[in-house]
Amino acid sequence: MSSETLSSLPTDHTDPVNTRILEVSEDLVSGFQHHPFQHIAEKSGVDLETVLARIRAMLEAGVIRRVRQTLLATKLAHGALCAWKVDTDKLDATFDFIFKEDPFSGHVVTRSTDREISGSDYKLWTTLKVPQGESLEEHAEVLRRLTGAHEFVLMPAHGIFALGVGHVRRKSMEPGARSEAPAQMSTTTTVQLEPDEWKVLLALKEELTPAEICEDPWGPRADAIGFDRDRFYEIGEALNRKKVIGRFSTFLEHVKPSQSGQRVTRFNALFHWKVPEGMQKKAGSEVGRHLIMTHCYWREGGPRFGGVNIMGVVHGTDRNRVLEHKAAIDAHLADVGIPLEYTNVFWGGRSEIKPSEISPKIYREFHEKWKDAAPVL
Repeated sequence: MSSETLSSLPTDHTDPVNTRILEVSEDLVSGFQHHPFQHIAEKSGVDLETVLARIRAMLEAGVIRRVRQTLLATKLAHGALCAWKVDTDKLDATFDFIFKEDPFSGHVVTRSTDREISGSDYKLWTTLKVPQGESLEEHAEVLRRLTGAHEFVLMPAHGIFALGVGHVRRKSMEPGARSEAPAQMSTTTTVQLEPDEWKVLLALKEELTPAEICEDPWGPRADAIGFDRDRFYEIGEALNRKKVIGRFSTFLEHVKPSQSGQRVTRFNALFHWKVPEGMQKKAGSEVGRHLIMTHCYWREGGPRFGGVNIMGVVHGTDRNRVLEHKAAIDAHLADVGIPLEYTNVFWGGRSEIKPSEISPKIYREFHEKWKDAAPVL
């Protein structure tokens, strides 16, 4: 790195060097990597010292909100998208309670539609995960009791076709851009882990501090849990083979503006499609191959949401451009012989994101704390 001090380094995502780094580091570092920052350096063409300095600077400036190894929690816990019907005057308070108090709710987003339509009265959407053997329904019912929400709808994923939030590299994508082949569907079948595997997994998943953004972030974590480093790496690779390791990622603050007023994205659209029964896997593979999709799932919305069965998310800085992406996907589905029986867009408003907890111990503590509590809202 040059003689620039950390405080003087450019931190906006639009800086050319930062863009090159982020185009890789957001969602192109897959699986468990012994040296993830070296991997970013090699794929971005930016030297390692600069990669470390820039990521550290962006983290301390709040442009990057967290750096961590993600897990494929669908393999480790029971999960679902959850839509909530709440009183309008309690929407913000319910949002705050679920985001701040429930460690098992990850994404918390308010959503609206352009017109009154099936499901448009469900204004709050969250992702929910509970440890293996626990009940999503029971946990959501506790949240409903505490917040006074009227109803909730749980929509577990039957298949996953796209999962990776790379906002910077998607900014210039053309509508209709897609991979050469349909996306492969990942299942949500849970796997069992050995005690040592859990220890390594829990050590890997914690966010990196600025000081840990270094050439060897995992060595000190192996030391901290009393594992030989070779053994730690060996278990990390075993977890990779079990497909419970997601990507190593620098998560951008993509909703709030940076200190200079820059926004990574402005619009967050949840697309709904209903395709004929029996065509969900094919439709999801065709939607998921579109490179603009950050998420694409086979979820059954049921009668409250018009029988929707394919859902996906697109982010963008221009609302009309987001709709152009959807129109291109709709046209492609028609071209490959998949009729749409219903479709809609749920626009994101207020949004907060945190990693969902999966610890059985923390789950028990949560329910012990709130089991006799009166409604809080």
